[in-house]
Amino acid sequence: MNDQSQILEAAPAAPSAWERMKDSNLWHSFSRDRVAQLSFAIFVAYAVLALFAPLLAPFDPYDVASIDIMDSEIAPSWAEEGDERFWLGTDAQGRDLWSTILYGTRVSLTIGLCAVALQAVLGICIGLCAGYFGGRIDSLLMRVADVQLSFSTMMVAIVVLAVFQAAFGTELYQQLAMFMLILVIGIAEWPQYARTIRASVLAEKKKEYVDAARVIGLRSPRIMFRHILPNTLSPILVISTVQVANAIISEASLSFLGLGMPVSEPSLGSLISSGFEYIFSGSWWITVIPGVILVGLVLVMNLLGDWLRDVLNPKLYKG
Repeated sequence: MNDQSQILEAAPAAPSAWERMKDSNLWHSFSRDRVAQLSFAIFVAYAVLALFAPLLAPFDPYDVASIDIMDSEIAPSWAEEGDERFWLGTDAQGRDLWSTILYGTRVSLTIGLCAVALQAVLGICIGLCAGYFGGRIDSLLMRVADVQLSFSTMMVAIVVLAVFQAAFGTELYQQLAMFMLILVIGIAEWPQYARTIRASVLAEKKKEYVDAARVIGLRSPRIMFRHILPNTLSPILVISTVQVANAIISEASLSFLGLGMPVSEPSLGSLISSGFEYIFSGSWWITVIPGVILVGLVLVMNLLGDWLRDVLNPKLYKG
């Protein structure tokens, strides 16, 4: 017993998760890439501002009682005709633009993240089944994906949302706007995940660990989700980063067309849309400032996606 205890004491402790993280190529690349660090810092700032919008916003854009129509179209505080109460000015309804942007960023990020989560769940399940089982199941699921890819996301979203709004009325649509946007954007983009997962599964299922799992009697669902799926997550991370940016742009585009979030629950897209008609009358800040915020958010997401793609692809990673 004494010899065993001495051996155990002399054995080096297993590295912690943080130590393993610091020794990984991901951390090594991140610590040297200033663009990735800046992009991640900006994205975290977006997320923190959106998460704590009720605490950081000086006004509540959802509280009709606190909105004064006489404060509409006030220029930012740094302009000559500005008001110190509204440092980014106000919109056409008299809402503080800074507060409205904080809440709008929260809505846009929520729609983007939830839509991508739905895309990932659908795409991963379909891609796993297609790649693992093969044969007719693979052919059927991939033909469905081909049909889905033949229609653009915007076209599918416009048709579905317009039909829903016409069939059930504008009032019900406004109540379910966020849910409908998440559902439509999520369902329209799942083939991106399905095709990527299928290609990875076709390579993974031929490896020895999958044969060993079959030999010991593990069922197909456990082999797919517990053994194959963890080895195919690298491309999923890259796709998800880019798809969040695409989902936010899709939501903004639909809101600009009047098929997104209602004016009473502003997103970045609906803010841009509501201020577009005033841009040539001198109230440029209503559209330009939310537009800059939206472009910045999408840009940092794409930069993070490009960095992840380079790091997680061994053919592109240079150390």
